[in-house]
Amino acid sequence: MTPLAVIVLAVVGVLGLGPAPAHAQPAGADNCATCHLAIGDPRLEKPAKDYAADVHKAKGFGCVACHGGSEKEAGMEAMDAGKGYIGKPGRKQIVQVCARCHSDATFMKRYNPSLRVDQATEYATSVHGRKLREADDPKVATCVSCHPAHSIRPPSDPKSSVYPPRVAETCGGCHGDAKYMEGRRIPTDQHTKYKESVHGKAMLVKGDLSAPTCNDCHGNHGASPPGVSWVGNVCGQCHTVMADLFGKSVHAKAFVEMGTPGCATCHDNHAIRETGERMLGLGGDAVCTSCHGATDKGGRTAVEMRALIEGLSGRHHAARELLDRAEHAGMEVSQAKFDLNSARDSLVKARAAVHAFTVDAVRAETVAGVAVADKAHARGGRALGELAFRRKGLGISLVIIVAVIAGLLVKIRQVDRRGRPQEDT
Repeated sequence: MTPLAVIVLAVVGVLGLGPAPAHAQPAGADNCATCHLAIGDPRLEKPAKDYAADVHKAKGFGCVACHGGSEKEAGMEAMDAGKGYIGKPGRKQIVQVCARCHSDATFMKRYNPSLRVDQATEYATSVHGRKLREADDPKVATCVSCHPAHSIRPPSDPKSSVYPPRVAETCGGCHGDAKYMEGRRIPTDQHTKYKESVHGKAMLVKGDLSAPTCNDCHGNHGASPPGVSWVGNVCGQCHTVMADLFGKSVHAKAFVEMGTPGCATCHDNHAIRETGERMLGLGGDAVCTSCHGATDKGGRTAVEMRALIEGLSGRHHAARELLDRAEHAGMEVSQAKFDLNSARDSLVKARAAVHAFTVDAVRAETVAGVAVADKAHARGGRALGELAFRRKGLGISLVIIVAVIAGLLVKIRQVDRRGRPQEDT
């Protein structure tokens, strides 16, 4: 038997799935909601009201799909344990109830062929799943902690608890509550830090749904904290170039040996700031100072890398400014401005090359960029020089034209006087 098969069988045993029970089927007339809405108890009315907008309701599933019993009966006999009624599922039962359908690929294809069917297996391997299985932790998250029972919506629905901009809020419902998390040796400021991070601002302020949120780094059903040795693989899902450079650098091995978490050592994890040259070198905001000083090789390397990048950045800015002045004055510099884009590309590459932690890697990217920026600056200077020459030439031309016009006026008056008849004296 393969290792994968062993794991799957273990998960099935842990979840208590065993042979798949009768699957939920689209419901017809549902008397459950009729009674719950008329009973006068807000606690019993709320599930029926919420379920009206649930994705399962939209697919035609009634209450018995999860709770068992009979939706055809009008009285208490509908909640007969002999008919499979389980009422409010216990914490471990919740996973079983959800997995009964969501782990069956054949069944799920009838409704959503694109939906994964390994959620229960992943959950069993997660921190949440293990704590539920091993300690029956009364506070650990289960399916309904993230997908509220009776009001589950598709992730694409802005009202869904797992709509990308709301994921951090959903996770923060537990992880941001210090009282709820009391006794657990993990911080409770992740949500607050994320909202102020470059990722959080991209997602929550700019509305960029591709920006990372909690489950992009930690996983969703298989949620777990990234390990020290592979946090770079997590960041590398998006930042591939930096991850490749870092993986070959001296820091990759050193950070593991030191027990520091890769990328997060310099960039933090939840409070990731927008990057810039201020982080490099030995200045006030530089992150290099936490390990390096002015007298060691690492510190000198950081200072030199920053000087190279700032040199290219300064040249690029000066060239751009000069070309803008020339363009606003009416000079044709579009080709030079287009060529200057490659200097900008070199600047981006140089900033990425920092993750190789060698001066040569950064210099290799800045040399070409500096050459392009200097060439563009020279073109801007020539354009402004040509403009000055044209203006000078125009001024001289205007003086000559005015002089010619004045001379013509004088000549016309002379001719006019000669052509008049002489008066008798």
